[in-house]
Amino acid sequence: MDQILYEVADKVAVITLNRPEAANAQTGALLDDLDAAWARAAADDGVRVIVLKANGRHFSAGHDLKDREWAPEKLTLEWIYSVESRRYLEYTLRWRNVPKPSIAAVQGKCIAGGLMLCWPCDLIVAAENAEFSDPVVHMGIGGVEYHGHTWELGPRKAKEILFTGRAVTAAEAEKVGMVNRVVPLGELEASAMELAGQIAQMHPFALRQAKRAVNQTLDVQGFYAAIQSVFDTHQTGHGNALSVDGYPVLMKLDGMKDKLKSQ
Repeated sequence: MDQILYEVADKVAVITLNRPEAANAQTGALLDDLDAAWARAAADDGVRVIVLKANGRHFSAGHDLKDREWAPEKLTLEWIYSVESRRYLEYTLRWRNVPKPSIAAVQGKCIAGGLMLCWPCDLIVAAENAEFSDPVVHMGIGGVEYHGHTWELGPRKAKEILFTGRAVTAAEAEKVGMVNRVVPLGELEASAMELAGQIAQMHPFALRQAKRAVNQTLDVQGFYAAIQSVFDTHQTGHGNALSVDGYPVLMKLDGMKDKLKSQ
């Protein structure tokens, strides 16, 4: 079964995470396919808006720690840095800067690496049951690779969710401006598509200019430099974990993700 689905209608490209049996946990192959789908939508002159959504009860449980690619015998810090700089930093920044408006439709759990799928999108529509969390401090890591926390939540709220590992509800996320709209679960896809259809009626070059204006303003304020810098800080967490027990994280969250599959 394809892990990523892609379709276009009425000037809107819909990219769907399609690994519901694993709560859309992200393997390397899934991320590669997802990046290819983003590139396809970016290159299609018939597409004006991109919608990212997920099949199943949860948007994404984050990185799949059972991915066979992460075989213990090759987990050197050099290998980890190379893979993560490409799949977790380069991909997310590229998606952020695709010159077309993008909308993430989020339901259920959005954990750690899941944030790296919705945060690069320009807008987020969340179901009432959506919860956003980055509990990797439990694993000896200071936050996921794309460190958008401060920009998305503000410094004090960012510290709170990192220090405690707790989830941010959809209502709370809307209150701090991380989420644009919160809707009933049954209306999530329709609401996202309605918003996409409205935006798709606008002039494509004007949309591109508007997006670039906002992104460039954030970059002038330090967004791009901060993302790059904190990525390197993230790698020190992996290095510390490797030195402690020979694995790049200090505690696996497999149990949490297995629980999600049954919900």
